[in-house]
Amino acid sequence: MFQPIVDLSTRTVMGLEALARGPAGTVLEFPDRLFAAARVAGRLAGLDMLCAERALECAAAAPVPPPLLFVNVEPAVMDQPLSPRLIELITAGLPFREILEFTERALPTVPGSMLRIAGQAHEWGNGLALDDVGVDPMSLAFLPILEPEVIKLDMSLVRAPHAGHTRAVCAVVGAEAQRTGAVVIAEGIETEDDLRHARALGAHWGQGWLFGRPGPIDGVGHRFDAAGADALPRPRPGFHQPTASPFQVAAAHGPATPGDAHAVAATLARMRDIAASAEAAVVVVSCPASGFPGIAVSLHELAGRARSIVVLDRPVPDELAVAVIGPGHGYAVCVQTPHEQEAKMVILNHLPPAAAVARALLNRHR
Repeated sequence: MFQPIVDLSTRTVMGLEALARGPAGTVLEFPDRLFAAARVAGRLAGLDMLCAERALECAAAAPVPPPLLFVNVEPAVMDQPLSPRLIELITAGLPFREILEFTERALPTVPGSMLRIAGQAHEWGNGLALDDVGVDPMSLAFLPILEPEVIKLDMSLVRAPHAGHTRAVCAVVGAEAQRTGAVVIAEGIETEDDLRHARALGAHWGQGWLFGRPGPIDGVGHRFDAAGADALPRPRPGFHQPTASPFQVAAAHGPATPGDAHAVAATLARMRDIAASAEAAVVVVSCPASGFPGIAVSLHELAGRARSIVVLDRPVPDELAVAVIGPGHGYAVCVQTPHEQEAKMVILNHLPPAAAVARALLNRHR
C-alpha cells in the first residue's frame, strides 16, 4: 500500500510512503503480525528485503511514478547484505528518489550498519529519513550523527502540541533542520486541527488520513509536485563513511594542543561530567589496546547516564577518542599518541564536528 506525503501549504503530493501488507483477509495482513511471524520463523531478513523489492517495483511500474518514495528499513536485519534483485532495481536507475526510513530502534542497535547503508543510499543518489522522532530522546541524540534529509515527527507530538516534551523536541528538530536544510514531516494528521498544530510545530510536509489512507499505487489519485525530489538536500557521497581517523577529523575543526597525561585526565573528567548530566546521550569510545600512558580510562565513568555507549571492537591505532552526543549538543576529545612522539589533543565542544568524530568512530564498529 502507498500513502501520500503532502506539502502542508499547498496540499500537493510530494511523494509516497510504501507500507507493507501481508495476504489480504488473513491474520498476517497487517505488518505487526506479519513481521512478528517472520521473526519467529527466522525469515525476517527475507521478508524485509521482499517488501523493499515490491515497493520499488510497484512505484517504478506506476503510470506516473512519485517524485519521492519512502521505504522503511527493519533495524534487526540491517547487517544483512542487499538482495541481488534490490541492487538490480536501484542500479538500473529508478524514476524517483528513494528515501530510506530508519526508526529510532535502529540507532543504538546497529549504528555501524546504519551508517554503511546510509552511505550506500547517498552513493546511489537517494536519501534518508529518521522516523518516529519524539518517542524516545535517543532519536534526538543520533539525529546529528545520521543527519538525514527528512525528519519525521511522531504523531504523539501533533496530539499534544502544547506539552513541554513536544516543545523541547521541536526546538531541537527545528534547529537541526535549519542547520542542515532537512524537511520536517508530521505524521498522523487526521483533522484540520492536526494540520494547524503540525504547521505550528515547524512541519513543512505531512501525512495522515486527512490527505489519504494507504491504498494501491494506481488508486492514489493525487497530483504530484514534480519538484518534490529537488526539495530535499542533495546526496553527499562519503559523508557517512569518512576515511580519515577520528583525530584527523577533529584536527580539521579545532587546534591541536599538547596531550600530556594531566591534560588528558582533566578532559576525560569533563567528558564524564557531560555524559553524567545528559538524560539521553550516546557515548562512543575508542581506546588503544595498550591504553594511554598514565591514564586509566574507566568506561563506566565515561558512560555516566548515557542511554547508549558504543566501545569500538576495533580500536583506532595510536588514538584515544571519545564523543558524547546528546539532544542538540555534542562534545569530543581526540588524542593522538604516536610512538616516541609528543601526544597531541583536540577538544571540540560544538555539535557538528563532534558528530563528525562520532561518525568516524562508528564506521569502525560492526
